[in-house]
Amino acid sequence: MTRATTTPDATSNPDAARQDDVLSFTDQVMFLALRATGAESVVQANWIYEHPIDYDGLRKFFDGMGYGLMGRRIEPSPLPFGRHRWVTVHGPQQELEIAEPRPRSELSDWVDERTAMPLDPEHGPSWHIGVLPMTDGSTAVSLTASHCTGDGSAGVLALLEAAHQARLHHGWNPPHARTRRQAVVEDLRVTVRGLPELGRTLVAAAKLAYARRHEISRSGAVRVAKPTGPDHLVKVPALSVFIPTAEWDARAESLGGNSYSLVAGFAAKLSERLGRHRVEDGLVTLNVPQADRQFGDTRANAVKLADIVVDPTKVTTDLSHARAALKAGITAAREVPDETLQLLPLVPWVPKRAVHAVADVVFGFSADMPVSCSNMGELPPDVALADGTPAEYMFFRGVDRTITRHSLEKRGGLLTVVALRLNGTIALSVVAYKPGAENSKPWLRDVIISTLAEFGLSGPVE
Repeated sequence: MTRATTTPDATSNPDAARQDDVLSFTDQVMFLALRATGAESVVQANWIYEHPIDYDGLRKFFDGMGYGLMGRRIEPSPLPFGRHRWVTVHGPQQELEIAEPRPRSELSDWVDERTAMPLDPEHGPSWHIGVLPMTDGSTAVSLTASHCTGDGSAGVLALLEAAHQARLHHGWNPPHARTRRQAVVEDLRVTVRGLPELGRTLVAAAKLAYARRHEISRSGAVRVAKPTGPDHLVKVPALSVFIPTAEWDARAESLGGNSYSLVAGFAAKLSERLGRHRVEDGLVTLNVPQADRQFGDTRANAVKLADIVVDPTKVTTDLSHARAALKAGITAAREVPDETLQLLPLVPWVPKRAVHAVADVVFGFSADMPVSCSNMGELPPDVALADGTPAEYMFFRGVDRTITRHSLEKRGGLLTVVALRLNGTIALSVVAYKPGAENSKPWLRDVIISTLAEFGLSGPVE
């Protein structure tokens, strides 16, 4: 089973890369979902320096971050059905924050605190950077940015540009450059130009609904119990583990796989431990994003998504099946368009109360309780140069800043795994929530360590 988001020319894909200031439909639905539900996804890059940090170099890096894809915010259309636009906001959007020294054992708590700090892709700041000196002499640096303004590949580009002081300008307007009258007239013009596409989309929607009528009739039989009791915000536990790439690759090869299939196998086995699998056969569905960012691409979220089905009972002894499934799924993601993405031109017209359901379709939530398994691969060494020198460790995370217990339990919980390779180390970041479980960091640490042990692997957990 695969689900793919391909990007051919703009005439065949309504969400193709754009050079103008208008948001893609995918970016607009993410922003609308944020405004409709308050649940905001953020991307976080974190560096750990074991050697003394160069604060002058870090400030230079900080000053260079607010350009290119990071030097922008979202300006909504004054029309309820209008297309939103990017506006330029160059340079840092708030001061570099240096915390009071804390013990190394509190690193993950501080990283969580950074994600909880205010972010807003419309009003700002859309990103911020903080520094944590630690009492053992090490230092952590954390960049947190709204997912509405950039995904992992956008973040990597921004880090490389900041490290090399490449201050790119996309030529968008500054905020509020248009009067309300100008904005209404221009956005109406864009809407009128899009009416033929909207008509074709309505026809496609009717055909798709008819073709999938049996799936739709069964979709109500979701096996997740309806949440009970009072609702409240939840702090979802998140931790990262670091493993030498030599050990990781050797284990992958011994199991008949490679680094990518071992990441998928780890995610599947972890999911099995958390009870996130299909009821009928015990298989695990992995949502595997593949970067789809083209040269000059200004989309905030530019990915192909493939749904990969893995048998978690086999991965600790044989990765060949996972490797084959991953290869087939990624190939299909490149070649098979996702029919549901034909419906994206309807996004500006969707009632606010229905936006969350549209976002679930676009971003891969389903009754299969999928796992988000993002493998960023081998990153360029220069992304580690937050202060101009290579950090000993680096990890990325994708987390929800504000999410409620009811929202989590309607999904059957949450599991996100983000992997990257850098400077001889593989970093695995895990964000997990299981309804009814302890859902604490000690609990998650035990789950990660015991899952890795099934593969004969171990590493420090931060």
